[in-house]
Amino acid sequence: MTDTGDEREMASSAEDPANNNVDDGARLAPEEQVAALEAELADHKERLLRALAETENTRRRAQREREDASKYAIAGFAKDLLSVADNLRRALDSLPEAEVGDERTRSLLAGVAATERELLSVFERHGMRRLDPQGERFDHNFHQAIFEAERGDQPAGTVVEVLQPGYVLHDRLLRPAMVGVSKQPGEPRANPAEPL
Repeated sequence: MTDTGDEREMASSAEDPANNNVDDGARLAPEEQVAALEAELADHKERLLRALAETENTRRRAQREREDASKYAIAGFAKDLLSVADNLRRALDSLPEAEVGDERTRSLLAGVAATERELLSVFERHGMRRLDPQGERFDHNFHQAIFEAERGDQPAGTVVEVLQPGYVLHDRLLRPAMVGVSKQPGEPRANPAEPL
């Protein structure tokens, strides 16, 4: 059997992968091919840029979460230590130094005071700050109002008594300060339905 020219042409077109993709002679003009390739390239470039931006956002979020985790990891432990600080202050307030008669009791009070100072110093080194808002304006973000007192000498909304100091860890509230707030004589409560 001999090969004819038509058979050779069909065999060569079957082997040529460029011709296999062509749809029955419906070839694109070179300009159209270039435009299609440029559009595809632009699409891939846009996808790549989005993927890079998403990767960068994920990296930044993970870094922020790591920093927050290390910054606030001691929050639970710190909250537990607040009662120790409160008890040291109560011990000091229970016996004023002016009423102490003997030297042993003075030494004991001095030791308790030194322990309290050291504990507060450690708190500060680790980003904890004590809130003692006596005389400051009431701030519901850091203070919890326990009572209101009529005080003509103080503007309304001023902290007139601190029942328990609050604490902040870096910029997060660990415990609000429990306070008494002034109001003008004869002024009704801000919201009688809400407990103080």
